[in-house]
Amino acid sequence: MGPTETRVSTASRASGFTLLELLVVVVIIGVLAGFVAPRYFGQVGKSEVSVAKAQIDALEKALDQYRLDVGHYPGKELGLKALVERPPSEPKWNGPYLRKDVPLDPWGKPYVYKIPGEKSEIELLSYGKDGQPGGSGEAADITNR
Repeated sequence: MGPTETRVSTASRASGFTLLELLVVVVIIGVLAGFVAPRYFGQVGKSEVSVAKAQIDALEKALDQYRLDVGHYPGKELGLKALVERPPSEPKWNGPYLRKDVPLDPWGKPYVYKIPGEKSEIELLSYGKDGQPGGSGEAADITNR
């Protein structure tokens, strides 16, 4: 072997990564993702709960304004739709009381409107992520009371 052949083989070796080096990098990225992802997705769940609380608060205020204008809360048969569409039997209706349609909860399910409520005159609630009564964490019920 001459001196030029030795330089070529050394240069070709140094120009790429070995399979072992690539595997080490992939493992490090996987470990980092394993630590970061649960924390990030935990924050997403907390923000959905905050959004649900804010929407319930806004719906409750709209219902209170409806009550001030009409003299009573909308009945069970009218529900929250009375906040955006004039009920035919309500001449004092001065809405719409919401800028847009009644929102769905952050998990895509309609809010539950109870009149009379179990704890107060009206009750608004979301059953949380699981859509079932009860639960804990993200699956816990969110209510105005």
